[in-house]
Amino acid sequence: MFTGEKILIIGGTGTVGKTLFYSLLKKNPEVIRLFSRDEHKQFIMENELGIIESDDSGHEIPSTANTRFFIGDVRDKERVQRAMEGIDIVFNVAAMKHVPACEYNPFEAVKTNVLGVQNVIEAALKADAKTVVYTSTDKAASPTNTMGATKLLAERLMSAAQFSRGTSRTKFVSVRFGNILMSRGSVLPLFVAQAKRKAALTLTEPEMTRFVMSKERAVELILKAATESLGGEIFVLKMPVVRMGDVAKSVMEYFDYNLLKVIGKRPGEKMYEELMTEEESMRALELEDMFAVLPFFGERDDYINHYKDNATPAAISMYSSENAPILDYLRVKDMIWDILNREGVKQ
Repeated sequence: MFTGEKILIIGGTGTVGKTLFYSLLKKNPEVIRLFSRDEHKQFIMENELGIIESDDSGHEIPSTANTRFFIGDVRDKERVQRAMEGIDIVFNVAAMKHVPACEYNPFEAVKTNVLGVQNVIEAALKADAKTVVYTSTDKAASPTNTMGATKLLAERLMSAAQFSRGTSRTKFVSVRFGNILMSRGSVLPLFVAQAKRKAALTLTEPEMTRFVMSKERAVELILKAATESLGGEIFVLKMPVVRMGDVAKSVMEYFDYNLLKVIGKRPGEKMYEELMTEEESMRALELEDMFAVLPFFGERDDYINHYKDNATPAAISMYSSENAPILDYLRVKDMIWDILNREGVKQ
């Protein structure tokens, strides 16, 4: 699906966007455009890729390659449209994702997480792109905070776009997952930074549970959703569940010290997260490694025929870190240590 295609990654210099980029690069696309607002991260990636050259006057300039970098903000409709020109496949991983920041700046979250998504939808329709994939979060299921509410609305925009696109060929699909371990701003890098300077690990609640996965696994399933979807679905990825106290303990063992400070829940946080509500499960199909929540619009039989023998009706039940099996401590430790070793974190 990706060979010879023109691909745009919005938010392409973030943790998931960057991992997605390197995965797609192996599939020999015609071009990948990376769209983000951080020029420094773009400069770092350009140097990593070795596509910076010096012209005759000694000035550094990007060389020609199958990678292009666009400075821009998803809030800027005209700039998004410019980046989208001629594009076949779009991955939108841009977001305001920090719960407290969204609580204190709710309309800023709306601008990025809602209006920004609508900008992408309209630009994709104008460019007649083939596929648009939006990455969402478990906080969109039964949201209790601003970030989750904006992500839920963005999912609804994506599903509605599938059925209001007119004669356009563009397919719209969302992917919902939990915490990406070692992503920027997530708890694991925070724990590592605190452990390296022998400071107390600041843990909200030891019994708090979360869905987690590696960035590589997240990207694998994002690409699978892009390839296998019919359009309009919200894909809910099956993920392991951990206690946050076990994550903190495994980091302390990795660095061979023990200093923990429990600080309590932050504004808008829940003790557990949901990936799929009971209502959503009633219109969902279960696949091997994910659920496909079908849109309110469209014919259920069309989706059943599309997935054929690869899907069964999902059990009617909330998919939550409260009622899902929780990994025991040894498995959590193995997972965390493996990720830290792969990331080159020294003990």
